[in-house]
Amino acid sequence: MKLKQDTKLEMGLKSYDDIFKLNTGKDGKAEMVVVLSIDDIDDFKNHPFKIKNDEKMQEMVESVKQNGILLPVLVRPKGERGYEMISGHRRKFACNLAGKKEIPAIVRELTDDEATILMVDSNMQREEILPSERAFAYKMKLEAMKHQGKDINETCDPMEHKLKSREVLANEVGDSASNVQRYIRLTYLIPELLELVDEKRIAFRPAVELSFLKLEEQEVVLDCIKCLDCTPSLAQAIDMKKRSQENSLTADKIDEIMSIEKANQIPKLKLNEERFEKVIPSKYVTTQQKEDYLYMCAEYVQKRERMKQQQLSRWNCLTFYFPPLQYPLYTSYILAEKRYYKYKNNKYIICTFAKNVKRF
Repeated sequence: MKLKQDTKLEMGLKSYDDIFKLNTGKDGKAEMVVVLSIDDIDDFKNHPFKIKNDEKMQEMVESVKQNGILLPVLVRPKGERGYEMISGHRRKFACNLAGKKEIPAIVRELTDDEATILMVDSNMQREEILPSERAFAYKMKLEAMKHQGKDINETCDPMEHKLKSREVLANEVGDSASNVQRYIRLTYLIPELLELVDEKRIAFRPAVELSFLKLEEQEVVLDCIKCLDCTPSLAQAIDMKKRSQENSLTADKIDEIMSIEKANQIPKLKLNEERFEKVIPSKYVTTQQKEDYLYMCAEYVQKRERMKQQQLSRWNCLTFYFPPLQYPLYTSYILAEKRYYKYKNNKYIICTFAKNVKRF
């Protein structure tokens, strides 16, 4: 696993050099890289960043097998013998997959708030961050900054002396304060709706408006999304938010709002289940197999249409070279691929393949 050691973030987050450099501990002793058992390291509590066993993870696993861990993880003591991971959850996961039992680590004494801020800063430097990950990371860091009394940040110049924690956080992550607040609002969504945001099925701004709905109202919205196979637009989400604040948003009203067809909505393909059941009974195939069968049928029809078009183009070509008026009393044979065309009585007839092509 290779990381760019000299990366300096313009956003104001701590770089990897700052996070993983060896400091002097509170007891005056210099930090050292030690080798710890993976089983002794617990994940950070409420770690907001997801770890997927995808293609990139498999690449990291191969790198760990060949080169080991090039950059030590950062942990803090937890209890008498255990440790808590601050930065390095993906490296630990890769070590497990690679069959490694130990991992190099830097052990650092940190308070809860210091640990939270370091955990967020190190993970925010990833190339791809899901909306849900960003939302909970912003929320956790903002709360930690408030606990540390960073409503007034010593690093700010006098003009920035009165910035609120949210604005300080926005400056550090390179975003606007209003957008930081929008992301934090996503944490009020039920998990199923938040997952749809990560999957880009629900757009960011409508999701923010939906976060103002009560939990039971969000459940109804989720049911409508499943039944109607559509997601709310920004206008629909704002309408539901307004009615929720007025305590006039009922399940029937949500269904009515969600049923309104949007101007840019793509028409959905609807199948007659009874008709399909006569061809392929459900007890023999799964839903996925039905879908695969439909694709195969569509591809077959498309292939047949292409063959018809090719055949028609050949006929046009033959008509051009052998016009009916030119040979009205003769029979002509023309070889084309594995078929030949017989011209007789002012029309062409497709015949079977013949080795010897004759003309008489």
